[in-house]
Amino acid sequence: MSDVNDKPSVWFHTFGCKANQYDTERIRQELELRGAETALHVDQADVAVINTCTVTNQADANARRLVRRLRRQRPDIRIVVAGCSTSFREAEYRGLAEVDGVVPGHDPSAVAQLLPQPGDFAGDAVTADRSDAPFAPLRRNARGTRAWLKIQDGCDRKCSFCATRIARGASVSRPVDEVVMEAATLARAHPELVITGIHIGHYGKDLDPEPRPGGRHAPASLATLCERLLEEVPARIRLSSIEATEIDDRLVDLLAASDGQLAPHLHVPLQSGSDRVLRLMRRWHTREAYRARVLAIAERLGAIDSGAFGLGADIIVGFPGEGEAEFEETRALVEELPYTYLHVFPYSVRDGTVAASLPDRIPGDVAATRSRTLRDLGLRKGQAYSEARAGTTADLVVEGRDDRVAGVTGDYLRVELLGDATPGDRFRARLRGRGGRLTAEAPVKARAVAAV
Repeated sequence: MSDVNDKPSVWFHTFGCKANQYDTERIRQELELRGAETALHVDQADVAVINTCTVTNQADANARRLVRRLRRQRPDIRIVVAGCSTSFREAEYRGLAEVDGVVPGHDPSAVAQLLPQPGDFAGDAVTADRSDAPFAPLRRNARGTRAWLKIQDGCDRKCSFCATRIARGASVSRPVDEVVMEAATLARAHPELVITGIHIGHYGKDLDPEPRPGGRHAPASLATLCERLLEEVPARIRLSSIEATEIDDRLVDLLAASDGQLAPHLHVPLQSGSDRVLRLMRRWHTREAYRARVLAIAERLGAIDSGAFGLGADIIVGFPGEGEAEFEETRALVEELPYTYLHVFPYSVRDGTVAASLPDRIPGDVAATRSRTLRDLGLRKGQAYSEARAGTTADLVVEGRDDRVAGVTGDYLRVELLGDATPGDRFRARLRGRGGRLTAEAPVKARAVAAV
């Protein structure tokens, strides 16, 4: 820990999605630019900054549990909470005796206001003022080999189960030039950038048209942004979660023509394969619209990189009103579509959402059984896809995790690496099957030879 007259040492903990992880990195960088130091362990810190999530009631409870545990372990530490949950429940966090400061949202300047000053640790929780001050481009992701590139915030959709849109507000896109500049900076330290946000399919709808050659102007969109990134940024670009019905033909063409520079991988939330449940969820597409679009994209991309195309989805089971017939519609659609992995969640009530007041609740044991059914199906489909990839080549980015390294392919497979590989390396290699896993040989690294 530092002396109060020295640089404060800050430990960060992030709950939730890639957008939250990006926000934590922006906060970290801003605090470091203002003189703070980042602590790798909480027992070395003067301040704990907790970036909260509000996707479920359980996410809120997890943040409160961490706050209380930190206070028991470190009575002297300053605890600052920020993020989606604080936007949704600011008064509740201000009322927690263990909390010293509250930031409703993710404003780095507001968090900086709550860094300790000599003699100010006592008293009630303080809420920091919001700020519209610009921030320097993010230079690196301190916690990972790949970097998140957040291109927009907020969401204009109104899914009945979602509290994140309430916490984050309307969709707001970052200017194209600003995103490209930050991406170029991040690419100096990271071989892969993951485009993230709350609703990236709506990127550009609130921006002015982009100037084009010949004095023309084209509407800003995710596809036009990706064109710029592919032209100007020397890193592999990956799209995070995006709605299937918002993937236009121009974006699919970029995926097909980029030779893997735009990773051949899409994560397209399904949530349910039943039109009745989709209406209860207030989703804006039908089962058939989703199905048709995914199949069309898969057909277009199926021939690239030796047939490599990673496809994932989020699915909620046990949503109010989901009977056996509705679940079977979902299971049948999952069986049909070429998924390579699934994220399956039993429905969890979120206070303040429309879905929280819906009747026909599904018993927990029923939801758990349905979750296992779809997870098992997802694992079988993923295993079959991995086996089909053995013997083909892949573009690998090396990640480090828990003192081990692994390769991540463009189509989002984790590969065991044989040989000498360092996080941040990127190379092409042939994939081989080994004991149900994929492996690849890391290239032999050149060694300097002393002159004679």
